[in-house]
Amino acid sequence: MQHVDQLTDADIARILGDTKVIALVGASPKPDRPSHRVGTFLAARGYKVIPVNPGQAGKELFGQTCVAALSDITEPVDMVDIFRRPEETEHVVDDALHALKGLKYIWMQLDIVNEKAAALARAQGAEVVMDRCPAIEIPRLGL
Repeated sequence: MQHVDQLTDADIARILGDTKVIALVGASPKPDRPSHRVGTFLAARGYKVIPVNPGQAGKELFGQTCVAALSDITEPVDMVDIFRRPEETEHVVDDALHALKGLKYIWMQLDIVNEKAAALARAQGAEVVMDRCPAIEIPRLGL
């Protein structure tokens, strides 16, 4: 299977192995939503998943307190996992790069491709994964 991000399985395994803290943008408290299922899966796999959703700020999701914005996160974050429409991704990436110093990875979920956002992230030294889901990649790669 060829992906738009051109990353190899070894790249994906390295990124997922290196990541400990994930900011999940677009986190939903609704169990039927993909962001909820993925956040729950990642938290169960030992990742610290910080939910980001202004409508849920202060509530608990994935064992963490939900924040309204990436700028509300006060600890180092390795990856931002984005559950937003492709046209909103550039804004999310810009916010992430400004708010989260040392951010290593931008992960855009299935069907999310935004080359301009990806270029912005890469220009600031972050690696970019597009049109993939970590909850699919982890079992697929046996991680």
